[in-house]
Amino acid sequence: MLKWISSNTFFIDEFIYILCGLISIVTAIRALKNKQARFGTFLFWFLVGIIFAFGGFLVKYLPDKGGVIVGFLLVVCAILTLTKQVRIGEFKKISEEEKRKNADKIGWKIFIPAILMAVLAFLMMQFKSFNFVIGIKASGEKVIFSFSTAQVLGISSVISFIVALFITKSTVEEMKEDTSRLLMQIGASSLLPQLLGALGIVFTAAGVGNVIGECAGAVVGGGTRVAAVVAYCVGMVIFTMIMGNAFAAFTVITIGVAIPFVISQGANPAVIGALGMTCGYCGTLLTPMAANFNIVSASILETKDKYIIIKKQAPVAIAMIIVHVVLMLVLGF
Repeated sequence: MLKWISSNTFFIDEFIYILCGLISIVTAIRALKNKQARFGTFLFWFLVGIIFAFGGFLVKYLPDKGGVIVGFLLVVCAILTLTKQVRIGEFKKISEEEKRKNADKIGWKIFIPAILMAVLAFLMMQFKSFNFVIGIKASGEKVIFSFSTAQVLGISSVISFIVALFITKSTVEEMKEDTSRLLMQIGASSLLPQLLGALGIVFTAAGVGNVIGECAGAVVGGGTRVAAVVAYCVGMVIFTMIMGNAFAAFTVITIGVAIPFVISQGANPAVIGALGMTCGYCGTLLTPMAANFNIVSASILETKDKYIIIKKQAPVAIAMIIVHVVLMLVLGF
């Protein structure tokens, strides 16, 4: 069984992406009921569904044109967003009495699916540490089984979704309506994690880290440890704010700033790297580019100010940046 999963990883992953695509297409069909920007909203979510469902196949089986096709579809989605042709549809408003009734009926059980998804994802990620050998390479190296990221998130999400249906006893129509409403509320921000992750790879391949290193060298030069550490921490924060993702920023800034200016002065690479990553998270708290943390949550909570979460997090983030600088100087050298 494990060997079959490993040998068919691509198709299993693509099946999970097809499910994501179907959700987007269902949302696109629901958008046809909109009063405003009906066609634009439909086209946006339909194209997103096509990209998720068939993007992998296009790139794999049309290596010369697949990436171009996906890129073109993404550009169309971007144009629709920029021209404000993607709108939230009109949905039935739930009264406060009905919300209270549902809350009293379900109670704490509403948290079970979310907790279950996290636990299942964690357990599936640990499979690699169990050292299940599923084959031997030509070089004699053992092939250890592990689930892909798509499989971990997909399987845990599907199981949690089924459990949620049993707990809430929702109908198929309610499920479709609420899913479409939530996805429309999130909007184009739902694509940011994927796009920013890809952007990080592009920046690394393009040598942006070296360019940033040259700029940092012009500022820091042969400066002190304090100047180098401050440059690294601030660089991680700023680049994370631009990228919306500390992981994407980490490689670029660590190669460009940490290695030539901090680690070269005798700092412990493990300590500097760990603190550099968590310092980047301070930037996550300060940017709308980290949409899945700061913008999506505001949309779900239906706040009047979509930046209110960032404003509340800002004092803590600034304080933690200072703490990271101090910790890096004390523990890193």
